[in-house]
Amino acid sequence: MRTLPNVDLHVNGLADSTERKAVLLLTTLGSFITPFMSSSINIALPSIGSDLGADIISMGWIATSYLLALAISLVPFGRLSDIHGRKRIFKYGLAAYTFSSILCAASDSATSLIMLRILQGVGSAMISCSAVAILTSVYPAGLRGRVLGVNVAAVYSGLSLGPFIGGLLTQNLGWRSIFTLNALLGIILLTSLIWKLRGEWVEAEGERFDSVGSIIWAASLAGLMYGFSTLPTAQAIAVVLTGVVGICIFILWELKVETPLLEMDMFRRSRVFTFSNIAALINYSATFAVGFLLSLYLQYVKGLDPQSAGLILIFQPIVQALFSPIAGRASDRIEPRIVASAGMALTALGLAIFTILNEDTALHLVAANLSILGFGFALFSSPNTNAVMSSVDRRFYGVASATLGTMRFLGQMLSMGVTMIMFAIYLDGVQVSTSPSMFLKSSQLSFTIFTLMCCLGVFASLVRGRVEK
Repeated sequence: MRTLPNVDLHVNGLADSTERKAVLLLTTLGSFITPFMSSSINIALPSIGSDLGADIISMGWIATSYLLALAISLVPFGRLSDIHGRKRIFKYGLAAYTFSSILCAASDSATSLIMLRILQGVGSAMISCSAVAILTSVYPAGLRGRVLGVNVAAVYSGLSLGPFIGGLLTQNLGWRSIFTLNALLGIILLTSLIWKLRGEWVEAEGERFDSVGSIIWAASLAGLMYGFSTLPTAQAIAVVLTGVVGICIFILWELKVETPLLEMDMFRRSRVFTFSNIAALINYSATFAVGFLLSLYLQYVKGLDPQSAGLILIFQPIVQALFSPIAGRASDRIEPRIVASAGMALTALGLAIFTILNEDTALHLVAANLSILGFGFALFSSPNTNAVMSSVDRRFYGVASATLGTMRFLGQMLSMGVTMIMFAIYLDGVQVSTSPSMFLKSSQLSFTIFTLMCCLGVFASLVRGRVEK
């Protein structure tokens, strides 16, 4: 095994600060396009269904297949990036993402689009798991929080801007333009990567890849994700429980294999790593469905058109994008758990305010509270990512980044699962447009549950301990 030296300015062939900035730009754009794709396509689903003649089940799988492929691929490709090179996985991921985007834009059936979305999800996983790992490899601890803050801002901006930009593209140019835009961005990034970056980051070279563990992991996580997406049916609960059993089997396997896919000692030895990932899971579980609920509220209860609703929802990503780099920089100087815990607490406050959302709530109050949530997200996410990446050995950067990404996607599915359960209780098949009062009750209870989850997240964030820098 070859371990690369821990140097500041000449990291594995990366010679100067100019190239470091190129790394920051390319990985940040890569981190933007993958969540942007996952959220922008949702608003185009009605148009896709109409154009391709897809039923509601197929439309759901057009969105879900991407998330499933992304989530189950993150940790295996994170490990492969540690073994074979993070830039290599990032480059191949961009190529797969770009190629699949081109083919998606030309799809002529729902089935072919679903299959291509799986390939696109795998490419996105390769980009996501290696981007943060590359940044962490290139920047020393004293600068890490700052650049990770920029990266986190890109992720949240992609998630939040996706519906707004996707709606504009779909309305004016058609749904295929979303894939065309992503293909163009992919081509630009891939060309710039090949042209600009000369270095490579590989710190677990020669170690074996755990194929058996990867299969168990993928099958178990697929069960969990699929179950979450179809809650609250009895079949979905059974699938989720099967997935949980599979995760337990995976842990037992990883504890005895010589070169595990996921080093369990990272959890056993590092309280910071364990509780930072738990805090991330809770945070995403409590916040991902907020945009979905408010989008329905603004259109069905307040009567706004999609574009006007998007203008209200954009307050959160703007505030988050502005303050994430500042929060990341603060975590370089202040203990990350303090900054992240304050952000989680502020997020809990914003969610608590939304528990009293009703048909008379003024739009400026909705925008103001979204700004509070955006500030809370910024304070939490960047320092929490910094804590995760600073708590592991260099040769596990890819796996650590992938683990954190998996927490994000599990949290997203759990958040939507909670919302779907509330809809089943209060709406039970009734359209939102015909029963806005029941929708409000289901939303208020969802926000209450999310608030309680965030309070638990504050505890998980505080007990993680200090990050050794």
